[in-house]
Amino acid sequence: MNEKIREYEADGVTVHYSVRRCIHAEECVHGLPEVFDASRRPWIDPAQAAPDAVAEVVWRCPTGALHAVRKDGGAGEPIPPVNTIRVAPDGPLYVHGDVEIAAGDGTVLLRDTRVALCRCGASKNKPFCDNSHRAAAFEDAGRLRDVKVKPAADGAGGALRVTLSANGPLLLEGPLTLRAAGGETAEGGRTALCRCGQSANKPFCDGSHARTGFEDA
Repeated sequence: MNEKIREYEADGVTVHYSVRRCIHAEECVHGLPEVFDASRRPWIDPAQAAPDAVAEVVWRCPTGALHAVRKDGGAGEPIPPVNTIRVAPDGPLYVHGDVEIAAGDGTVLLRDTRVALCRCGASKNKPFCDNSHRAAAFEDAGRLRDVKVKPAADGAGGALRVTLSANGPLLLEGPLTLRAAGGETAEGGRTALCRCGQSANKPFCDGSHARTGFEDA
């Protein structure tokens, strides 16, 4: 996918930063301010902490804007045992797990462990969140009402595939746990989540994309 990646190197670790996927969640700034300092240029200096500490904080980034490549033989980022989708109030879907994002024709566009997916319909970097929900005044408490999660298909593996349907919802297939802002959870293996921002049953798709003319190829 079209990402502008910047690299910041130190002896034991290199930090990769995707400018377009950053929505300033600030887990890095609060977790290791000596390494991640927005008032400094360059703002990332991985030499200011041990590689283990840098990697651990990088793994907290909920959008996948940050990744760490170990050069000292240290452990890489673990794949979470459970694929989790957290519904943020008035914000994106935070996905954490063994994640594949695919085009409608099945082409895998991205494999990652952390992504933030737009659900307001206004992002200029679809399918990723770019904080457009703020300017769009998107409102949704992030609760689960009429739950639409089906059991996993026979033979479904451990990965969670997110397919971007043309002008339609996010189609999720694979073992998943959906976590609402209020603490409710829903488990299963297949669901369709709204990405036009208009569903009356958020975070699930209810077909509103067709009525409102949502467009994203």
